[in-house]
Amino acid sequence: MYVVTKMALFEIIMNKYDLIDRLNNRFALLEVGLQDLHQQLEDLPLLAARVFSLPEIAKGTEHQPINHISVRTTVGTQARDLALQHYQRLFIHHQGQNISSKAALRLPGVLCFSVTESQLTACQKSIQHINQLKTELEHIVTVESGLPSEQRFEFIHTHLHGLITLNTYRTITPLINPSSVRFGWANKHIIKNVTREEILAQLNKSLNAGRAVPPLTCEQWAEMINQEINDVLQLPEKARLKIKRPVKVQPIARIWYQEQQKQVQHPCPMPLIAFCQMQSDAELPKLGELTDYDASQIKHKYKPEAKPLRLLVPRLHLHLEIEE
Repeated sequence: MYVVTKMALFEIIMNKYDLIDRLNNRFALLEVGLQDLHQQLEDLPLLAARVFSLPEIAKGTEHQPINHISVRTTVGTQARDLALQHYQRLFIHHQGQNISSKAALRLPGVLCFSVTESQLTACQKSIQHINQLKTELEHIVTVESGLPSEQRFEFIHTHLHGLITLNTYRTITPLINPSSVRFGWANKHIIKNVTREEILAQLNKSLNAGRAVPPLTCEQWAEMINQEINDVLQLPEKARLKIKRPVKVQPIARIWYQEQQKQVQHPCPMPLIAFCQMQSDAELPKLGELTDYDASQIKHKYKPEAKPLRLLVPRLHLHLEIEE
C-alpha cells in the first residue's frame, strides 16, 4: 500500500512539474510569436489604421457601474504602432502603477494592410500559431491545473508574475478583404443553465482544495462554502438554476463582406487585422468610428420578458428560476 501511495505521489509531483514546464514553454513561444508578427506587420504597406483609446480603470474602481466611456481616436501609422504595442501588453508592469490589473486592457480598432498571396499566407500562419498558443495557455491554467477559479490567480502569478491573463488569452482576429468595418457597443448578461449536481461538484472542489480567498481565513472560507453547499442541497433535484453574470459594456465590430452579402460581428477588445488584396483604391474598406458610450442613450430593439429569478449564491452569480 505504501509503495502505491509513494508512486502515486511521485506521479502527481511529476505531472505538476510537467504542467509548469509546458506553461513556461508555451508562454516563451507566445512572446517570440508576437515579436515575429510585429515585424511582419511593420513591413507590410499600411492602407489605413484606426484605433480607439478608452480610459484606463483605476485601482479600486473595477466593480463600479459604467455609465459613460470617452473615446479618443488615433489614425495612421501612430494607430498602427499603438496596436502593435497592445498585442504584446501582457504584464502589469506594462501599465501605470495606479491602473488596475484586474480590469482588462482594451484597444478596439482595425489595421488594414495591403498583401500579396504569399504575405497573406505567412501572416495567417503566424496568427494561427499565436492563437493556438493562447488557447493552450488558457487550457493549462483553467483545465489541466485542476484548480478552482479562485486559486488560479495564485498559480499563474507564482510562475508568470504580473501576467494579465485576459490579455494573454485573447486571440487576434484576422479579416480577409472586408468591405467595411463599423464599431459599436454591446451591453448584456452571460446566462448559462446549470444543474444542481454541477454546482455541488464545483463547490466541493473549492472546499476540498483547502485554500482561502483573502481576506477570509481558511476556516471562514470553508464555513462559507459549506453554507453554500447546504443552500444548494435544499433545492429539488430538478431545480432550474442559471448563472447570470453581468458583462461590462464592451466594444464590438461589425464586418460587412460585399461579395458574400454577409455581416459578421466580432468582440473587439483589441485591434482587428484586415488583409486586403486590392486591385484599386476603390476597394479600400470603409472604416467607421466608435462613439462615446452613454448608458442613458441605449435603446433595446427587443427585450424578451424573462422568468423571475432569485439570487442563491452571489459569489457565483447563481440564480434559481422561480416557478409562477
